[in-house]
Amino acid sequence: MPLAGEMCDVLVIGGGPAGATAAALLAERGVDVVLLEKAAHPRFHIGESLLPRNLPLFERLGVAEKIAAIGVHKPGAEFICDEMGGRVAFPFALSRVKGFSHAYQVRRAEFDQILFENARAKGARLRERVRVVAVAEGAGERLSVRAESAEDGALAFAPRFVLDASGRETFMASRLGLKETDKHNNTAAVFAHFRGVSPRRDDMAGAISIHFVRDGWLWVIPLPEGLTSIGFVGTAAAFKGRNEAIADFFLARLRESPSLWARMGEAARVSPVTSTGNYSYRARRAWGDRWLLIGDAFAFLDPVFSSGVLMAMTMAEQGAETALAWLADPARGAQLARRQERQIRAALDRIGWMIYRINTPVLRELFLAPRNTLGMRDAIISLLAGHLRPERGMAVPVLAFKSIYYALAALRRLSPRPPQPAR
Repeated sequence: MPLAGEMCDVLVIGGGPAGATAAALLAERGVDVVLLEKAAHPRFHIGESLLPRNLPLFERLGVAEKIAAIGVHKPGAEFICDEMGGRVAFPFALSRVKGFSHAYQVRRAEFDQILFENARAKGARLRERVRVVAVAEGAGERLSVRAESAEDGALAFAPRFVLDASGRETFMASRLGLKETDKHNNTAAVFAHFRGVSPRRDDMAGAISIHFVRDGWLWVIPLPEGLTSIGFVGTAAAFKGRNEAIADFFLARLRESPSLWARMGEAARVSPVTSTGNYSYRARRAWGDRWLLIGDAFAFLDPVFSSGVLMAMTMAEQGAETALAWLADPARGAQLARRQERQIRAALDRIGWMIYRINTPVLRELFLAPRNTLGMRDAIISLLAGHLRPERGMAVPVLAFKSIYYALAALRRLSPRPPQPAR
């Protein structure tokens, strides 16, 4: 191997949905792509609930039938709060953007492997069990990438462009000091898989269930072969002072939702209880000279609206176009990278507005008693379906929803406190 390393046009760090999508789209355009994945497929991952807006990209990648074959049909989402006595369904079919009436719930090990092998089939050069350890300026127009292989030891690559799709490892953002924890939404998660959870058997069978509880919320995602993914996402207050084992803590949180606990009478946990902290973050910038962050390598939001995989694959699609442009004309590539970052930040802010408020009583009340005045409910369903870019007919109802939220929140603040008992 030459000292400069193995040549390629684009090197992709990470073989999850973002990395595999970008590699496939570039390879089919004749770009010489190397993708390095630190683990080996199939491997466990969380984030099993997809959105309708994913489906057109599955078609473009040529994997739509394979994804449908491994997925549970997902007609929408339901929100439940035992404390407030509310339960409401949000079917995707009511979205203001028509033609996106369903999505899928998937086991990510299978889903990610389909995307990974699709990239291989389209001509990308894939390496597993290879961990990138450094990216630096190289000779001429190329970067210098050092990696370590479980089989071959030290490796070197000389790409003309790098797409960082390293996920929550945030390889480049962490090393460049760009990663910032989201102070608006400092949450952590704990989750596991169960067998024997009682399923829904109505027209919303297959939907994701979101149970609002104290200091957080619970997800319930039906998966193939009778499995159910259940997780708790909590604020710092939920985890403060915890002194019991994480499995006991998780069980206690499940009991806080009587409606969920009632579905678990015959359930048995079939996976370890896993926890993760510093859940939401964003990098201060998304690109630099000959590199771009995509997917969770750039940002991750609280997953209450299941936007993670969609955001990752959307960034990957745009990132592939940016890489192509950069290879032909770096000035044009920088222009596209700048535009992509603006668009992604705007999309994150749109969905983030609701995520930052999901634990407030006012937003929970609005979700549990949705109004369709000016099409507000259907516009919110559109956001839940993954329509995070400005769409025709969305601006007015979303603005109306926000206005009602702010008005109700202001009334709450102005309402006098109830009289306190005399001492």
